[in-house]
Amino acid sequence: MAAIAAESPNAGPRQSRRFLALYALAAAGGAVAYVPFLTILLPVQVQALAPENGIAALAYITFVGAITASLANIAFGWVSDRTARRRSWIAGGLLLSAALLVAMPGARSVATLMAMVAAWQIALNMMLAPLAAWAGDSVPDRQKGTLGGLLAFSPALGAGAGMFVTWPGLATAETRLVLVAALTVLMVGPVLVLGAPRPMPQLMSPCEGPPTRRPREGRTVAAMWLARLLVQIAEAALFAFLLFWLQSIDASFGDNDIAIVFAAVLCLSVPIAMLAGPWSDRRNRPLRPLVVSAAVGSTGLLVMAFATGLGAGIAGYVVFGLGMSVFLTLHASQTLRVLPRPATRGRDLGIFNLTNTVPSLIVPWLTLALVPLFGFGALFLLLAALAMIAVFLLLAIDRI
Repeated sequence: MAAIAAESPNAGPRQSRRFLALYALAAAGGAVAYVPFLTILLPVQVQALAPENGIAALAYITFVGAITASLANIAFGWVSDRTARRRSWIAGGLLLSAALLVAMPGARSVATLMAMVAAWQIALNMMLAPLAAWAGDSVPDRQKGTLGGLLAFSPALGAGAGMFVTWPGLATAETRLVLVAALTVLMVGPVLVLGAPRPMPQLMSPCEGPPTRRPREGRTVAAMWLARLLVQIAEAALFAFLLFWLQSIDASFGDNDIAIVFAAVLCLSVPIAMLAGPWSDRRNRPLRPLVVSAAVGSTGLLVMAFATGLGAGIAGYVVFGLGMSVFLTLHASQTLRVLPRPATRGRDLGIFNLTNTVPSLIVPWLTLALVPLFGFGALFLLLAALAMIAVFLLLAIDRI
């Protein structure tokens, strides 16, 4: 029996819908904790502290923060494995990260702000790493597609929180961060107090099987990790440079226009993921939606590579964005299926989390190497090829 789909879709106990809903709310709270701050509020504070070299200062702060977050995610995943107390670490990280966020306006220099952001990243990942592992402890394989569909709300609510706290006249620069912290506590807190997941001892037992299966499991984990990395490289490149490309086609296309496009893609991806996730549970085909969504994303990149007008360019991005959003959401839950050792689940998820940070180190150099010489079309063709490699990697895994 293949490592990726060992369970019958209808066999065994199921986790309660209440816990799934509360967990999805908490995961969205995790997104609310960092999306408004990193995308809007931090750049505004940096610009106020260093008006003449704000871009460079933000780049340094973001780099230090990303490295700190990567290491902290692995460390706290490992600590929560060893202590077997996910809920306590989540609660501690929630309160500490909220306190640091509220204190952030007190920074009076770029160096102080950098140190505070690094400390906040440590506290935030004290919450996020055990929270991710808790799903692996509590949600059986037959419901992981459903969980992935519910997790589609996270990026949309994260973006929505950014729009809410920056609504004109609603809050000052200082109270915006208080609002973010309060929203995070209100969204993560209920699962800690009311979650009460049904025990799933089978999810905490070491995966058993003949020694011949172990290399196969290793290849499955490696394929899932590399597929996500390749897709994340494509997603990160588009997130960073989409506006520049669209403005090269039509100079009148502004930042508000791209914000509308981003928001539309996130909203449209939610119902698609919520349909695809449960479908994969019912059909016992956990990777099929990943294969299809990565292929759709690659197709969107091909459309963008050959687009000559703004309409075609936006259409290509919408196709790409929908495919990638669904892929990344469902991949997060299906990753829990392939990790073979419950005793190191948190640590291993931290290693998977590197696929979120490594692309930020790769994309700028990739773009500088291609775009000045060959244009954006060459970049999009390369990214389309990377997405198709992800498709083939997933197709090579048994029982999709």
